[in-house]
Amino acid sequence: MYFFTDEEQQRLTRGILPQSRNLDLSDDLRGWNWNRPPLEKVYDQQLALYEVAGKYCPTSRDLFLKRVEGIKSTWNQAMIKGKILHDTLSQLVLKAKKLIYMYGIDKQAMIKENLKEVDYQFLEQWEDELSKDDYLEIKNKINLLWQFESNKFLTRLQELLSKQPYIGVDSLVNLTIPVVTEQKLDGSFLGLSSKLSADALKLYRSIILDFKFAAPRDFHKLTITGYALVLEAIYSVPITVGCLIYPKVKDDRVIIEKDFEIIDDHLRQWFIEERDSKMRIVAEEIDPGVADDCYANCPYYNECH
Repeated sequence: MYFFTDEEQQRLTRGILPQSRNLDLSDDLRGWNWNRPPLEKVYDQQLALYEVAGKYCPTSRDLFLKRVEGIKSTWNQAMIKGKILHDTLSQLVLKAKKLIYMYGIDKQAMIKENLKEVDYQFLEQWEDELSKDDYLEIKNKINLLWQFESNKFLTRLQELLSKQPYIGVDSLVNLTIPVVTEQKLDGSFLGLSSKLSADALKLYRSIILDFKFAAPRDFHKLTITGYALVLEAIYSVPITVGCLIYPKVKDDRVIIEKDFEIIDDHLRQWFIEERDSKMRIVAEEIDPGVADDCYANCPYYNECH
């Protein structure tokens, strides 16, 4: 999941990256221009990035109920399952890095043996919130995803050691697993939370990775767009490519769909419009009303109906 296939590398190298470099992006929509319109925030609010990018509620009344009315929601099963899988994948990356630092370049067998031990700590934290069937379903997914990705790490590790006989441990870690997970970012320049957390940042290529354990939705692009704007605001470097990753398990097989997106003017403008609209709801305490087509598992469904 954190690695791209040969076909995806070709698509990136010869298609998406050259297109993104040649794209005539408006400088006004670059994150480093956060202090002037249209990026300059109009209201003195801070929103979580998911509050801006999440458009499951068509009218954004969920945001009004949470931020204006102060109504706390309970997590639905889909949210809990996604949280468990997100956290477990991040833990796998952390464990793999720790093991390489611990055992170095000469003890591959120890790294392999320990990495195969699946970590269920996040599943156990939510055990009381899951039915027995849901618990077993998530446990099976964790096993398959852990095995799939740990094998990728070990293969990459062996390839590097075979090619680089004089490699140091720190270099080995960063080349084996060239991603930072749960990257902490300060989004306050753009009116976002100062404690944002990106799923993963692909080093060397500066590509935002965002995992979605749900069916693809068009507005998922807003998440990677928001993170790109925040990174540009903080570091003043261009970020123009993101990747939405949709892992799923079917018949005991891991199936992964990747959606590469060039973060163009359209996506940037869309994100800013969503930010401004939702900031206005909170700042002016505007009830946008109940949507005509609420989704059944909305955590605020009972409040609206």
